[in-house]
Amino acid sequence: MNLAQKARAWIGKSFGLTDVAVWRRFAGTDTYAGKPVNTHTALQVATVWACIRLISETISTLPLITYQRNGSGGRDVARDHWLYALLHDAPNANMTAVEFWEAVVSHLCLWGNSYWLKTYVGKRVVSLELLRPDRMVVKIDRDGFLVYAYSDPRHGYKEYTEEEIAHLKGFGVDGLIGLSPIAYARNSLSSAMAADEASGRVFANGMRAGGALKVNQILKPDQRESIRAGLAEQLAGTANTGKLLVLEAGMEYQGLSINPDDAQMLETRAFNIEEICRWFRVPPFMVGHSEKSTSWGTGLEQQMQGFLTFALRPYLTRIEQCVSKSLLSPVDRLKYYSEFSLEGLMRADSAGRAALYSSAAQNGWMTRNEIRELENRPPVDGGDSLTVQSNLLPIDQLGAQGDSTAARDALKSWLGIEGVKHES
Repeated sequence: MNLAQKARAWIGKSFGLTDVAVWRRFAGTDTYAGKPVNTHTALQVATVWACIRLISETISTLPLITYQRNGSGGRDVARDHWLYALLHDAPNANMTAVEFWEAVVSHLCLWGNSYWLKTYVGKRVVSLELLRPDRMVVKIDRDGFLVYAYSDPRHGYKEYTEEEIAHLKGFGVDGLIGLSPIAYARNSLSSAMAADEASGRVFANGMRAGGALKVNQILKPDQRESIRAGLAEQLAGTANTGKLLVLEAGMEYQGLSINPDDAQMLETRAFNIEEICRWFRVPPFMVGHSEKSTSWGTGLEQQMQGFLTFALRPYLTRIEQCVSKSLLSPVDRLKYYSEFSLEGLMRADSAGRAALYSSAAQNGWMTRNEIRELENRPPVDGGDSLTVQSNLLPIDQLGAQGDSTAARDALKSWLGIEGVKHES
């Protein structure tokens, strides 16, 4: 649709200069493949849906925990702080924490920005309501403050201050607003849409290409249309595959050959999957594209570590810093902060967890009760002490902690050092 057609669609309708949604309809969205690309059409591409769903659902299921710094340089979970319940349980009355963060990350993947309307009771934020990024315009007033202009079909136009809006930005170039991945990837997405449509049309015709009908005389225009319409009715579509074609009056049908590889456009469609995954920094094997082996390692732990580092970590850090900047006062930031708990990503790797916990307990950097808490098990008596392994001692110190003579002699015999004497 060109600009003139877009303009004619709004003839007779009233709108103002501040109607953001209307003016964005006139933005240049032409693509090389000719397919219109917006958030709705983009989500109809399987790879886009899979990438955004993978990122948003993975992040939303990670607990966002609020911590309090203690005097010993460590931290404690601040369950009594008002921010803990807001981020961990329910940011607003209509959403759980999983639903809220899932929508937040999907906003970043689609529009590059996420806006939260803050509701206060006194100086405390008690609710976070999501606003549609495509209806928001960020401006700077004469005093240098940010103004958030929001246009809603039900409530009309309204401007918010920085104190009322928490703005989570994706990748951008000016630091004020994130860039939309869908808008910048529109040519790649349009090509994928065109390839899907072409492949679907071939299958709709029963894997048969068009053909040519030869006659030994010149036909009148109405005769051509009559013959073409009759053949199309009898042969077009998968339901007519295998039907017998009856020709007369010297007619001869010559089909145009096409092989299955060309019909499915396997190489093109496979490249489109990899191209879209590149936009979202998602390894193709994680969205079901296993044509090529991954270079992210062979173990689940290595693959999850690569996915966490390169794909998820930028989103997690942006959210954590936005929460600190927009929801906590400068004084509270010195004492409190929020951070995603990443242990859940390794929940399925029992061998990896066992190795981690074993190292933690034997080297004294986690207590056994801390390990049991991560596994959702109750604490045990004596489990709050840090322990270290003491079996690797110098030989001349054997027995310092009450080793029996028999144990020492057995160890010396195994080491082949019967001649070494031990002095208690």
